Amino acid sequence: MDFATVSDDLNETVRAALPMLHRISNTEASLSAAPGKWSKKEILAHLIDSASNNHQRFVRATIQGSLEFPGYEQDKCIAVQKPNQMSWEMLIDLWSSYNWYLAHVLSQLPTSCSETSCRIGAHAPVTLLWLAKDYVEHSKHHLNQIVGNKFPTEWKSWSAKA
Repeated sequence: MDFATVSDDLNETVRAALPMLHRISNTEASLSAAPGKWSKKEILAHLIDSASNNHQRFVRATIQGSLEFPGYEQDKCIAVQKPNQMSWEMLIDLWSSYNWYLAHVLSQLPTSCSETSCRIGAHAPVTLLWLAKDYVEHSKHHLNQIVGNKFPTEWKSWSAKA
């Protein structure tokens, strides 16, 4: 496993997800499956947040040679951003564009940074390569919540790994 392989996996994930996402209507994307559960728009907005956070993590860890980065308060972020008020198509475009760019960024990371130590919030340190792979697996996990189980993944949340 290397950054180029992770980049290829991310590119393929976006390519495969786009037609499935476009088949979902704006109205359907706004509906929550159950009380207290996120809508498809909220899940995709969470993935946009994840892209944004991980973009900074990937670049800063590469530049600095190690990384200590704050955790992420996902429910509060979604509550502030109110993605259900946005167009589904705009969210799809932002998510896909950001991930095409992240795939490019990942493909540019030097192999020498694979073992760079990254600590996110209170979690135990992980390597930059692990973080990159986890990002793609996390994305697949949430895409499966949106489109059904179309993406094989063995992803578990960090809290489940502890």
